[in-house]
Amino acid sequence: MDEKQNVLRLPSERLYANELEALKASDKDSKPNGWQLSPRAVLTFITGGKAGGTVITPKYIGNRRLVEMAIATLLTDRALLLIGEPGTAKSWLSENLTAAINGDSSKVIQGTAGTSEEHVRYAWNYAMLLAQGPSEQALIKSPIYRAMETGGISRFEEISRCASEVQDALISILSEKTIAIPELGSEIAAAKGFSIIATANTRDRGVNEMSAALKRRFNIIILPSPSDVETEVDIVKRRVAEIAASYELKASLPEEEAVRQVVTIFRELRSGATLDNKEKIKPPSGVISTAEAISLLTGSMALAGSFGSGKLTEEDLAAGLQGAIVKDEEKDRIVWKEYLDNVMKKRGSEWRSLYNACRDMNG
Repeated sequence: MDEKQNVLRLPSERLYANELEALKASDKDSKPNGWQLSPRAVLTFITGGKAGGTVITPKYIGNRRLVEMAIATLLTDRALLLIGEPGTAKSWLSENLTAAINGDSSKVIQGTAGTSEEHVRYAWNYAMLLAQGPSEQALIKSPIYRAMETGGISRFEEISRCASEVQDALISILSEKTIAIPELGSEIAAAKGFSIIATANTRDRGVNEMSAALKRRFNIIILPSPSDVETEVDIVKRRVAEIAASYELKASLPEEEAVRQVVTIFRELRSGATLDNKEKIKPPSGVISTAEAISLLTGSMALAGSFGSGKLTEEDLAAGLQGAIVKDEEKDRIVWKEYLDNVMKKRGSEWRSLYNACRDMNG
């Protein structure tokens, strides 16, 4: 069986292997130390274009200048921090930048409340440590350690979810570009090309606020939510098509009108007002992001493919909307009912079927 058909999720360097090979073949510009592509070719991989006869699909749809700034940061000795609301493609951009630059996006630390300093620096195989004492063989290298050895890039996802002392373990690494190993009386120095791309969620601000000393080691780029409905519709359509193909969902892709309706509902609930700003709306308790819209539509496709005709219906969308919006049973059910009655019900006939299905689902 083709490996691609037997893996739930491929890393970007394997998912877009043909595009990367085409870019390598056509890339005539000079490449920085440790990079497999030139900065211009990396930009093409992220924002789309052509490499010879190969079409390069855009991985990030948004402000091109922000992507240029991110790539330029990784050419210097400063690390990169991508900040934004949930669903602004921080992790997706981080993964694809790393795949384009190094061909390996796997050196990842996932920040959580349980992340320890050992995850950042190194740990020990305690059976070997007890048997023979500290040794190179007993050392368990962190993703950052491995990136320093090879001159690669390590990703640190949701850094603000980590405790302050874990975050601050990065300060000396980013300043000195070394990791000391006192148990072995040695240190590892970063090879040229080493860097870190971290992401932070604005919804987590205040959970474990990054120190000023650590922030100074990063070049910070804020990724905005999609600026308008058309951009968000385009993003959602592209990602739904990619995910549906990967999961082999037995349903047709949603019509553009259905995508537009979902995006409109999400933008209005997210902003607390209708698109024309004529009416205020109570926002629900959960995150109503572009990523949630993509998940909603792929989930609705799975529903239609498994238990329906294979064509997405208003009932499938209503089920997805109910699950995405009503996170807190009491409060969100009321918020959703008010939106249905005060906003969606008053719209034209093209919204009537979806309104009826959502009203029936919400009870």
